[in-house]
Amino acid sequence: MSLQPLKILLVDDHLLLAEALASLIEARFPEVELWHAASLGQALAQLDEDKDESLDLVLLDLGLPDASGLQALQRIRAQAPGLRLVVLSADDRAETVQAAIELGASGFVPKQASSQQLLQALVETLQGGINLPANLLATAPPMAGPPELTPRQHDVLQLLLQGRSNKLICRQLGLSESSVKTHLEAVYRRLGVSSRTQAVVQAARLGLKLKTPAQDASRR
Repeated sequence: MSLQPLKILLVDDHLLLAEALASLIEARFPEVELWHAASLGQALAQLDEDKDESLDLVLLDLGLPDASGLQALQRIRAQAPGLRLVVLSADDRAETVQAAIELGASGFVPKQASSQQLLQALVETLQGGINLPANLLATAPPMAGPPELTPRQHDVLQLLLQGRSNKLICRQLGLSESSVKTHLEAVYRRLGVSSRTQAVVQAARLGLKLKTPAQDASRR
């Protein structure tokens, strides 16, 4: 979390709900600087104004008037790939949650969740964790504890958890596509999974934290 005052962008077009969420967040984080957008267009404009990349988190309602479903998440993630993002949605079907994960969401909170569950998701995400519905976490294969990863495997996993594509991982770490694929396969084996989505779910179940990946492209 930033040492500067906490900054959260709340993206929701329902004024009453947005005001209730704002009150809840401000009560939990008295020092917060809360930004609000009522549409995807406004959210992208707010992100464009965040020149110093000081935003800590986006809380995104998927039901926006100018974006269909996960389109808003995809657009925001494309504009701010490293920003932590929690999805708030009335659609908590497994396929929707999994799609949000694949697009880089760090948390998913069903709208029927309690205020305490929402705050827990925000706190956990701000601390670098991944917060997902319990029914999805239950699908992860059992493991005694976090696996041992090489430094490079750790870097690749961190970028995967941020929703970066293989191509972006290659670019950020200075690796070839074949090297990234090899590292991902090794990460999957160590996590006991076989896909990106399963890797994120397993990471959430194990309590793995998102950290800034190493930028040393010479490390393999």
